[in-house]
Amino acid sequence: MVQKSKKPLPPSKTSAPVAPKRRGRPRAYQPEIALGKALDLFRKDGFAATSLDDLSAATGMNRPSLYGAFGDKRELYIKSYARYRADARAAMIDIFRDELPIRRRLERIFAVALDIYLSGDSGPRGCFTVMTAASEAVSDPEIRTLVLEGFSELDKSFTACFRLAKQNGELPQTADPVVLAQVASATIHSIAVRARARVPRKDLEAIVKGAIDVMCGPVSKT
Repeated sequence: MVQKSKKPLPPSKTSAPVAPKRRGRPRAYQPEIALGKALDLFRKDGFAATSLDDLSAATGMNRPSLYGAFGDKRELYIKSYARYRADARAAMIDIFRDELPIRRRLERIFAVALDIYLSGDSGPRGCFTVMTAASEAVSDPEIRTLVLEGFSELDKSFTACFRLAKQNGELPQTADPVVLAQVASATIHSIAVRARARVPRKDLEAIVKGAIDVMCGPVSKT
């Protein structure tokens, strides 16, 4: 008995190739946004009180992603501090460069500083350098170097302002630009601490006005 030959099976329909799954962070991941979230958290709570779980929740990144993007918690803290300094520098650089009368220049610098220190969704956050980095600088040499660099940069910027004002005859020849710069920096640090303690802005502005009068001389009443 001859077996009937089987009909050839129709060619199977092949489905479209499936794209391989992407590994790692999703495309929506944006390092600068995540770093900004971490910065906000460190400014509010400091280094020790901020946990990796807190950072993960704030940035929307799990721990492996955080480590992959920024390193450990200390590295993320240092990157956040560097970002804070860069932002503060960008906010003030034009004022330091503009050749304004010294009193007007100081008024603008301190006004911007208050804007920075009084910002925060949950209340004034003060200055990252004074409120948290200075504490970590006690035991961490790298952070201490960054803090001292920040102090020196601010002092030098103020010194250049007072030196120009002296050359323009706005200050007496006996004025010492270096000393005046240190007074200006100390005023910056003072209002940062008071801002964090929720001293009202009008009171902080009164402190600023008094300090400017000391540095530049009171406004003459004619």
